[in-house]
Parts: sequence; structure tokens; C-alpha cells
Amino acid sequence: MKQLLISNATVVNEGKIEQLDIVIDQGRIDQIGPDLQNVPTKAQIDATGKHLLPGLIDDQVHFREPGLTHKGDIAHESAAAVAGGITSFMEMPNCNPQTTNYAVLEEKYKLAASRSLANFSFYFGATNVNMELIKGLDPESCCGIKVFMGASTGNMLVDDPRILEQLFDYAPILLAAHCEDTPMITDNELMYRQRYGDEIPFKFHPQIRSAEACYKSSSTAVALAKRYGTSLHVLHLTTERELALFDDRPLAQKQITAEACSHHLFFNEADYAEKGALIKCNPAIKAKTDQEAIQQAVINGVIDVIATDHAPHTWEEKQNKHYMKAPSGLPLVQHSLQSLLEHYHNGLFSLELIVEKTSHAVAQRFQIKERGYIREGYWADLVLVDLNTPQTIAREANLSKCGWSPFDGYTFRSTVNSTLVNGELMYQNSKILSDQKGQRLLFNRG
Repeated sequence: MKQLLISNATVVNEGKIEQLDIVIDQGRIDQIGPDLQNVPTKAQIDATGKHLLPGLIDDQVHFREPGLTHKGDIAHESAAAVAGGITSFMEMPNCNPQTTNYAVLEEKYKLAASRSLANFSFYFGATNVNMELIKGLDPESCCGIKVFMGASTGNMLVDDPRILEQLFDYAPILLAAHCEDTPMITDNELMYRQRYGDEIPFKFHPQIRSAEACYKSSSTAVALAKRYGTSLHVLHLTTERELALFDDRPLAQKQITAEACSHHLFFNEADYAEKGALIKCNPAIKAKTDQEAIQQAVINGVIDVIATDHAPHTWEEKQNKHYMKAPSGLPLVQHSLQSLLEHYHNGLFSLELIVEKTSHAVAQRFQIKERGYIREGYWADLVLVDLNTPQTIAREANLSKCGWSPFDGYTFRSTVNSTLVNGELMYQNSKILSDQKGQRLLFNRG
């Protein structure tokens, strides 16, 4: 970790855009000011014409390790994340073995410490049979508890009402919920199979994993959280109707928060005609009216956080034309920020809003220590973006192990120029430059 000066940057941070210099020393931000070019440092990045943002903190990824490493792994997916400006991630428990006991959780930390280029934390997974472990969970040991209130990849559904009530009552830290009603989805699948057999068109995915199924589950989660005073974070909202369950108070005043994902903000059901299984995910990408409502909820503060739900599958798996066999999930970490910047170019999201939802709010909601802001004394997790240099996404440039992206062939109007993790220049001009490993995230939960 060496000294570094970033000069002439247009810094986007804490609701302001300012021309500033940043001095980094021993991995942390040492000085911030308008005229620091004379501070002696060993290296310099001239950021003239570029915007400097806090590194993104992605609160929902599936990196597939251990056990599913033919799809993705910590080394490849963290490299893709860094290339996309994501400097910290929180990874989900539905791998193999599932992260549902303390030993597996600690083993994942050991794996990440030796393989991840980004900073990391992991969720502890809830099941129908590990309630006592959840009650005894150390609040500092993980980013949160993940509960699948709808069946998805990995078969970790918690469907025992008594267990759900105990979980909402006793969860010692933030509870992150995937909300879809499985019986409703199963009924919809049967109806469409009776109509189409094995050839269900992918355009019906949002009708099978329907808005009604989402609302039934998310409304149950919110009701339980209100009853028991749970710190609840509802993941990847996809419907206009669900938004009525949440409010637009300042984040510090909220016990129940909501997340949107970059692909639900970018795509809508019209894209199934071209993309098919490539954009099949759970919960489903839905109607344009839902997409627009979610975009507006980001703007007005009903949605607090933007994440990716990065979930790679192999190209061969995604080529399966059988709707029921084609897996759900998209690789997204490398291009999520660029997709969000498209909303900036379209006049929808401000740069300050994007930074708030992808960095500041995540750090605040999860009580992450010394990250998520450009502040003196904080770790230097930073991303430089060039808003004036377009980039066409080439499949061969994808760093995720699966080797493809739903954005292949798309020309973004912005480019991720450089990414620093803990003060180390990890990525610049389309190349990974360092093999320095990221750090385990720490929390302010005393």
C-alpha cells in the first residue's frame, strides 16, 4: 500500500459534486482538498475530465463458491466486480454446502481472504431447522441473515410459519428477504405447462413468477417485521404494487428498507423477445409500468439501495430452450454501474443519487465500518468513471467465469476507467493490474 495522489477529480460524494484532489496513504484517504498537487507522493493519477465516486458496495451477489464453481467463483466474480467499480460485496448462502452453520461461514471467509480482489462479507442462511444457530449468531460475524420466503436457486425455502415468526422475532441483525409466494408460482407453472407443454415462451416468466406472488410474500414479510420490530431489508423489488408497503422517510428513520436491482431498472418484459432465457431471473423482470415505478421509487426515496443480484450460469445452461430447465440468474457486476449511468445520461438519475443508493446507503443500512464515503480516514475504495467515452460490451472482455453478459453488444455512454480497493489501483483501462486481496468487511454494531 503506497502513497498516491488523485488530482483534478470531479468528486461525487455526500450530495455534492466538487473539483478536488485526494491523497491516499497506507490504503486510506489521508487528505481531501482543492489544491494538493504539491503534497509529495510516490504515484499520481490525473483525473482531469473524470468523475471520482466511492466504490460501489453490492449487498446481493451469488459468486457460486463453494460447490458451484463451474458457473462462477470468488476469484473471477470479484475481478469482474472490480472492473465494474464494485469494491465490496455481500454474498448469498445458497451455494454448496449452504452457508447455514458457523463452520461453513468461516470457511467462506478463508476462501475469500485468499481469492477475492474486492472486500467481502457473507450472509448466514436461514432454514426450517437452524433457528438456534440464528439466535446465537454473533452480530459482527456476517452482513446479515438471508431468508428465502420464495423458492429460488438452491432450495433454501423457509415455509414453516412458526419458524418464520421465530426468525422475525429473534433475528439479532438485519434480515434480508427474497419475497415470492411459492404455491402461487407452482400453480402458475402448472397452468402454463397445461397450455404450452414444455415450450412455454420465456415472455410468460413475469406471469408465472407474478406480481401477485411477489406482493403476497413481501406484504407478509413487512407485516411480520412490524409485529416483531425486525430490522428487515426486502431484496430486489420488481412490482409497482409492492412499493406501497414502504415509505420515503430518511433512511436513518427506517426499520424496514427496500432494494432494487440494476437489471430490473434497465430491462422490462419487452426485452424477452430478444433476450429470452438470458434475462430469466427470480423475481422476474416485469412490465414497463413496474420498471418505471421502481425507477421513480429510487428517486423519491421509497427504495433505499441498488444492488445487482449477480448470479452467473454457464452459456450452455442459458441456451436451454425448455423454460422449466433454463436456470434463473444474470451475471451483472461488471456492467451494473454503466447501466445505472445510462439513467444519468437519460436525465432520470443524478450522479449524486446513484452514489447514494450504491455506496452511502448500503454502508449506512448495514453499519459498515469506514467505507462507502469519500472521507478522510476511510479506506480508499474508489472508482473513476469517464462519462464521455462510450464502450461497446464485447463478450470476450467479460471477466465473470461464465463468459457472457446480458449487455453483450450494447454500447454504454460511460466507461469505468479505474478502480481502487484499499488504496491499491486494481483496475485501469480494461486491465486488472494487481492481485492484492480485499479485506473482510467490519461493522459498527457495538
